[in-house]
Amino acid sequence: MKQVKARAILEANGSFEPATIDRREVGARDVLIEIKYAGICHSDIHHVRGEWQSETYPLVPGHEIAGIVAEVGSEVTKHKVGDRVGVGCMVNSCGECANCLKGEQRFCLRGMTGTYASVDTYGDGSPTLGGYSTHVVVTEGFVLSIPEDIELDAAAPLLCAGITTYSPLKHWGAGPGKQVAIVGLGGLGHMAVKLAHALGAEVTVLSQSLSKKDDGLKLVNVGAPPKPLSLNVFSLIGQRRSFAGSLIGGIEQTQEMLDFCAEHHLGAEIEVISADAIDEAYERVVKSDVRYRFVIDIATLK
Repeated sequence: MKQVKARAILEANGSFEPATIDRREVGARDVLIEIKYAGICHSDIHHVRGEWQSETYPLVPGHEIAGIVAEVGSEVTKHKVGDRVGVGCMVNSCGECANCLKGEQRFCLRGMTGTYASVDTYGDGSPTLGGYSTHVVVTEGFVLSIPEDIELDAAAPLLCAGITTYSPLKHWGAGPGKQVAIVGLGGLGHMAVKLAHALGAEVTVLSQSLSKKDDGLKLVNVGAPPKPLSLNVFSLIGQRRSFAGSLIGGIEQTQEMLDFCAEHHLGAEIEVISADAIDEAYERVVKSDVRYRFVIDIATLK
């Protein structure tokens, strides 16, 4: 085991505290990453506050990870020491089921392993600990390459916010001649606007106020309806329209998204904070007081 520094929640309703956690030894197919930046996702807050499930402690959140390869196992071929890499919302899956074989690891029929607050089903069965730490060991197949054209700090949120919006935009064919409405201009919404615009779609942002109108206009033209929106069910029936949901993206599509962002010079709009400011940042996220994603500078971990 390798002991590394982290910021952790040690008990229910606790605040973040400095902690030392264990990382497994680097196996033949593993990559050891020195984490440089970790984004704060709203789902981190849900986990810390116990709003989604009963948690196991210590809890170390973080599934928007950007860093540098520090060591590779003997069978690793895709990455080498010194490479710029990232890790998103999952760190393993069975690799054998129909969904895994078609690149949909997040829908693994045996269950994918989340980057944190999950169980390492395909390893030793221990709880997974996330990116609010100095190092992480991840199976090669779940490590993404971050192109040189994207700054590491701005790349971190792409590993969740980027792919969470890119995947449905691609699935439903956003592009020239298509209209896309983005509800809310926050951590996810601002990336959805950038990506949809880069894909060539006509984009409208729907927001609760005009406070972010200027930002929206910098990203793409904005329409702000003066009246509340309502849904006519017959408008769905008549054109066979539908509501649907989406969950992140597979590993191959996540790499595609990163390459697309590099090609179009896209990155998240971020505010970099120290590790000591995580609790305050959580409060600001809840109040929508961030434009548009907090990123922790892991060098500030003590």
